[in-house]
Amino acid sequence: MINIAILASGSGTNTENMIRYFVKSETIKIALVLSNQSTAGVHLRAEAQGVPSFTFSRSDFSTGDAVLRKLREFRIDYLILAGFLNKIPEIILQAYPGRIFNIHPALLPKFGGKGMYGHFVHGAVLQAGESESGITIHQIDAQYDEGAVLFQATCPVLETDTPETLAARVHELEYFHYPRVIEALLTNSD
Repeated sequence: MINIAILASGSGTNTENMIRYFVKSETIKIALVLSNQSTAGVHLRAEAQGVPSFTFSRSDFSTGDAVLRKLREFRIDYLILAGFLNKIPEIILQAYPGRIFNIHPALLPKFGGKGMYGHFVHGAVLQAGESESGITIHQIDAQYDEGAVLFQATCPVLETDTPETLAARVHELEYFHYPRVIEALLTNSD
């Protein structure tokens, strides 16, 4: 069994979608959810699905020791970021080389980097007059949104779009593709 930990900072819709997708898998299990926000909705979603979740402070994440202990306790093989807003520290990158994946709500390398998440990304896409947006699934490295791109899917940007309407189409792409791409990556990695 391949054990995954999901790191999330917000409401946890992508996390819940991933848990529901893998619940019947015989090879992949969402074993743990970690967050940097004790009040994040992701904890309620994880609890409702029977997945343990824990909160770590910014300093716990930056030093990495307490986080790594929890990851070892749950025998975590891969880390999946789903709306996690902290940078992954070097100690965790070294412990999981090539085994940390993220989803970004735009087509990298455009509209990536520190502070580019959620409505900020969608607003920037609209402001730039782009004709399409989408998602990027990529490996994590030491820089924000600069790891190797593994998958992209696109959707049109409409003249009538607001950040909210564009976000809704991008979320549909996330919910459909993220678990399937992760499943393909993990089951084809051996």
